[in-house]
Amino acid sequence: MMPDIDTIRPGFDLTFQDDFDTLSKWRRDVRRFKTEPLPTNLVDDLLELAALAPSVGNSQPWRFVKITSAHARKSMRDHFQVCNQDALEDYHGEKTKQYAQLKLSGMDQAPTQIAVFCDQTTQLGHGLGKKTKPETLGYSVVMAVHTLWLAARARGVGVGWVSILDPRQVETILSAPQGWSFVAYLCIGWPEEEHQDPELVRHGWQKRVDIQKFIIER
Repeated sequence: MMPDIDTIRPGFDLTFQDDFDTLSKWRRDVRRFKTEPLPTNLVDDLLELAALAPSVGNSQPWRFVKITSAHARKSMRDHFQVCNQDALEDYHGEKTKQYAQLKLSGMDQAPTQIAVFCDQTTQLGHGLGKKTKPETLGYSVVMAVHTLWLAARARGVGVGWVSILDPRQVETILSAPQGWSFVAYLCIGWPEEEHQDPELVRHGWQKRVDIQKFIIER
């Protein structure tokens, strides 16, 4: 009898492991995009892969909102501009100049833009794992974002996470249902340029720190 294909564990050989290591290094936050649209089926495939991420109690709390209308995109971009200007005022001296020169959003060019929410009211999962740590719902959504990010980069697609946004305002702008909390705004498209090093390292904002400095024992 032939074994059920679903029970056969795939073999991840050294070549695959090396490729995954390379993918992790090239998973950069992309800010500069070509305006060429992505195939619709490619975007949907990425979302299906994102939904394979782990979630507490198998609650699958991620909610993906495709930002397609010109009005919604303009509203989101205008809101980013306000938040970005407000953030600029928190810095002084050389950091002010550095911040002003950073490109922190691909909202002007990215052909695909998706707002990711966490449904805090979902009944899926029946509450398993949430009593002592309810924030695991949000963590589950972040895992889905990261899964989407790796899947996109494996296909040559760039992803940028726009974090300079006020969650409550985003929820209002996008008419999020009651109980949904904003997690991420993603710009997705073919990258205009490729870099292995983070943009904030390349432009002198913050160097990467050796992981050994963040590992402790008890």
